[in-house]
Amino acid sequence: MARHLLLVLEAPLIAFGREAVDARGPVDDFPAASLLTGLLANALGWRRTEWARHARLQARMVFAARLDRGGTRFTDFQTAQLGASDRGWTTRGAPEGRAGGANTYNAPHIRTRDYDADKRVTVALRLHDAAEAPTVDALAAALDAPFRPLFLGRKPCLPTGRLLGGIVEADGLLAALAAAPPPDDADAALRVLLPPEEAAGLIHERRWISDARDWQSGVHAGGREVAIHTLPPRPAAGGAA
Repeated sequence: MARHLLLVLEAPLIAFGREAVDARGPVDDFPAASLLTGLLANALGWRRTEWARHARLQARMVFAARLDRGGTRFTDFQTAQLGASDRGWTTRGAPEGRAGGANTYNAPHIRTRDYDADKRVTVALRLHDAAEAPTVDALAAALDAPFRPLFLGRKPCLPTGRLLGGIVEADGLLAALAAAPPPDDADAALRVLLPPEEAAGLIHERRWISDARDWQSGVHAGGREVAIHTLPPRPAAGGAA
């Protein structure tokens, strides 16, 4: 059996970003491989310029994500008039200035961003070459004592509580997820994203996604096939198991 890291991703606002075009920022139901890589790397204290580390961690990850509570999706319309002297807060502890010519500040900056409110997703994750650093234990320790503040997709998306759901030994991702039962207020039908090879014999849909980041160039590249499986309905409260 393999050791699996369990993560509980729950927050008043969550933004699992998808492919963005222009000023439109859509979201997906499930977290991307790049989001989980960035979340764990941030907890470990890695800098974004350490692209080889990020790429290796992303390549080692095998994960499934269960949508416990889909929440409510909405679109936030954002507009701001920026000036050349305006500076922004950063997680590096130093304000960030602005560049560009005078004409770049003549019109407001307008964009839209999607969010999911009151959402919860449970993730089961294991690593290829399990003895290589960082190990599952190192990731678990970093999640409980992160080097920097952690957020779920965008900086306003602060977790509701502890992200670490524990470490379990299981024969596969679905078995690992079963060790973390959904909450009482979970959706009636629970969907799970998982690698196709772990969905053998299950009724599911197949989907092609682009969720891996080229950490050196800073863009997403390529794609992979995933399976979306709907779990059988759970017994009603007080009913037979």
